[in-house]
Amino acid sequence: MDILRLLEQLNKLTVEDPHSFGPLTWGLNRDEISMQIAKIRASLPQELKNASTNVRESERIVDGAREEAQQIVGSSAKDADRIVVEAKAEAARLLEKARLQQDEMLAESEILKLSKAQCEEIRNAADRDAMNVRRSADKYALDILNHLENVLGKTIGSIGNSKQEFERGESPANPKERVRI
Repeated sequence: MDILRLLEQLNKLTVEDPHSFGPLTWGLNRDEISMQIAKIRASLPQELKNASTNVRESERIVDGAREEAQQIVGSSAKDADRIVVEAKAEAARLLEKARLQQDEMLAESEILKLSKAQCEEIRNAADRDAMNVRRSADKYALDILNHLENVLGKTIGSIGNSKQEFERGESPANPKERVRI
């Protein structure tokens, strides 16, 4: 809970936009309330203000990490698709090459058998290569997502630890040590 935001909302409800009827405001002294809110703000410990800043910074970092994750996932998917397209093109090129070789060898039956075997072997190798490329692309995307999950986990853990310390009434010794990415 952000105390500074709550004070801002209280100020808005009581001073800036209270419920009133003409010049009458139901039992509120705007100047007194405004002065009391200002005193509360001034008396808040610097650590609380720093913590509020740290929370906002942590939220900004998490949002940035989410954006980066989306970009990485999108980029990985594009890379994987590109690699698969290239592998299919290479497989098609190899198949065409095999067909040309087969046509040249049709003259003799033994050469025909050899040609068929080679064609099948090339086709199988191309299929294996395409499958391996796809697996590698999938592994790369998974590695990136795992790394991002670790980064987000550390950030969320740091935020949780800071919240627990504040709930116990402790203040962190050095807030900058808490958020490490």
